[in-house]
Amino acid sequence: MNDTKPRATIRTWEVHTVYRECSVVTGTATHTVTLTRTAAGIEATVDSEAAELGAALRILHSADSLTLISETLEAAPIGKARAAKLHRLMARAGVPSGEHYAFAAAALDAPVYSLALLTEPDARAVWKFLQQTHAA
Repeated sequence: MNDTKPRATIRTWEVHTVYRECSVVTGTATHTVTLTRTAAGIEATVDSEAAELGAALRILHSADSLTLISETLEAAPIGKARAAKLHRLMARAGVPSGEHYAFAAAALDAPVYSLALLTEPDARAVWKFLQQTHAA
């Protein structure tokens, strides 16, 4: 399944935990847990201190209540319709169809396997590069 919904890159929760012993409340704790998606994997912080991912997940899973405080989403892809339009613009400008991905990769200095998966800023950068290199 191709899911084009943007993924969260950073999520922060306020976590409330109630500790019980024999149904008697023995304590409570409130933490702020942040999970951040990076190229190296998921990094965690608990109360603004770096933490092991497992420890942060245990706090989240043992919580009595979670409140999502903030969330940062990665940019959404432009999709098939906008990608088709970008393909047509490249073709009209004289870029051979077999070179569209290489052209976009040169514009972004990064590998491109699908124009539909480009973000809006990336698509604009490719369009600007097209205008600069294939001005009429």
